Amino acid sequence: MPSDRSSDAGAPSVGRPRRDQQALLDAAAAVFMVSGVDAPVREIAAKAGVGVGTIYRHFPSRADLVVAVYRHQVEACADAGPRLLAESETPEAALRAWVAMFVDFLTTKHGLADVLQGDSARSGDALHTYFVSRLVPVCASMLETARRPADAYAPIDAYSVLKGIGNLCIGAASDTDYDAATPVQLLLSGLLTRTR
Repeated sequence: MPSDRSSDAGAPSVGRPRRDQQALLDAAAAVFMVSGVDAPVREIAAKAGVGVGTIYRHFPSRADLVVAVYRHQVEACADAGPRLLAESETPEAALRAWVAMFVDFLTTKHGLADVLQGDSARSGDALHTYFVSRLVPVCASMLETARRPADAYAPIDAYSVLKGIGNLCIGAASDTDYDAATPVQLLLSGLLTRTR
């Protein structure tokens, strides 16, 4: 009787290979936050506790790795929203914690466009569409919950909020003394101020 293992021999989505890949993505994200997306692969391998060859087996090019980290972090951020709403003392505390996580994500995203430069423009567009489709609904839900009753607040668009947060984070890429978290939390304070 033929083994079923041969049909999924290269699939990274099952068992240990998937766990290994997740560990690599977590390590790469941590290294990118400190050293940027141009960090040496050996630094990521050391952080993950694996050999450089292991990284190249999972991610043949730097662009593959960066895009995978990006998608991994988008999913982690999207999944964190409902969890934080369930676990936090207040919806405002959940929103603030989620936005802090989003800011951390944005700092690892700097340099993505440069890495994808050799790729088609459609790749960048597809990532942006993916980002918006996963995170805007989560942000909208958290804002709605934190701003109840809705008629006590000025209307706000979740896409504009995420775009504004992104703009506040841009300075972190070129200025190590700039702490994007402070102005972002001030923005949230303004969004959570009642109009009457």
